[in-house]
Amino acid sequence: MAIIYRTNILCSSQDMLWGTLGTVRPFSNFHPDRDAVAIQAAVDSKDTVTLVRILTNRNNAQRQVIAQTFEELTHKDLASSLKKCLSGDVETLLLSLLVPPVPYEAQRLQQAMAGLGTDEEALMEILCTRSGKQLEEIKAVYKELYKKDLAKELKGETSGDFEKLVLALLNKGNVAGVVQKDIELLSASLNGKKAEAGPWIDILTSRDSDHLNNVLMGLEMETGQTLEHILEKRFTGDFRLGLSILVQCIENPAAFLAKRLSTMKTPVVHGIMVSHSEEDLLCIRVAFLKLTGTSLYSALQKHFKQDHLQALLAICRSED
Repeated sequence: MAIIYRTNILCSSQDMLWGTLGTVRPFSNFHPDRDAVAIQAAVDSKDTVTLVRILTNRNNAQRQVIAQTFEELTHKDLASSLKKCLSGDVETLLLSLLVPPVPYEAQRLQQAMAGLGTDEEALMEILCTRSGKQLEEIKAVYKELYKKDLAKELKGETSGDFEKLVLALLNKGNVAGVVQKDIELLSASLNGKKAEAGPWIDILTSRDSDHLNNVLMGLEMETGQTLEHILEKRFTGDFRLGLSILVQCIENPAAFLAKRLSTMKTPVVHGIMVSHSEEDLLCIRVAFLKLTGTSLYSALQKHFKQDHLQALLAICRSED
């Protein structure tokens, strides 16, 4: 039996209920046997339109039931069957929709570390926009899928202060702090010839976002400098990139994800839209429009085409 994983994602500074701000909702007139039969016919006739229509109009839990029903009816694996009749970007996207949420995040982390070089932005995106509880689930599933310890894998792909930041995020907690004391600690860390990374890592990975927003605003008032200026002038390399992403996610995670989407790079678009389709993609759509002056729906139409575009538009859902 397929395992159905469920997660709750942070939107702004509050824990949102599952599906509250997602674009993909449970299909109300759900009949998995009908869907399985229709998918089998579509696979046989290479009818991509039908495959896109069904898989983008069911939520992930329903897709797991469809996959199980498909296997019971046909004695074939749904993902393997799709691979035989699809290709390119639409294949990648529809196969991603079949992966349960937690394994999908584990898969994205693995892909960010695969091959030559590491995709630091992808790593930070996932680590910064997931709660400590969610990351515990991702760690467990990562070990199950890849027979490797995620912390050790991340340690092997990073170094120095950036490594410390990544590992602290992976094991993030929620420790109570005093706003003024945290402001003073961060301010003092900037006084030496070389800024101290330790207080930034300790504080920014162990407090809730409301507390941290107060701390960061207070730090700007204390120093008379913007955070962007502080990070740019006092830190370097991957650690500066990591801190910058973390700060953006503390201040407005939807705005950071919208900024990532605006690159219109296919792996980035797939990752964010699939991961957030049932969680907070509506938040991200609003942030995208504010950032770019163009709706996400329209931007997708300018950069993608054919069945791949139709699948992305179906996940996006509507014009803003």
